[in-house]
Amino acid sequence: MKTCIACGMPMTKPADYPGEDETRDYCKFCARPDGTMQSYSERLEGMTGFLIRTQGLDGRAARDVAARTMARLPAWKDAAPG
Repeated sequence: MKTCIACGMPMTKPADYPGEDETRDYCKFCARPDGTMQSYSERLEGMTGFLIRTQGLDGRAARDVAARTMARLPAWKDAAPG
């Protein structure tokens, strides 16, 4: 099992990968429609929205949690804070 380098999601089946391409290191939620990986700002926005919807956090708190989470992931280790 792989873990997405951009959001940390466990990828356990082909449907978890963009285009079911299991050679990718990121999940379908971190991919653009063309299959390329989203930028830091795109992923930060997406993860913030996810946290608002699923955890009930307000926008600022969700963005802070998303940024802290992303800072620990391989894709963003050198990214500037959002």
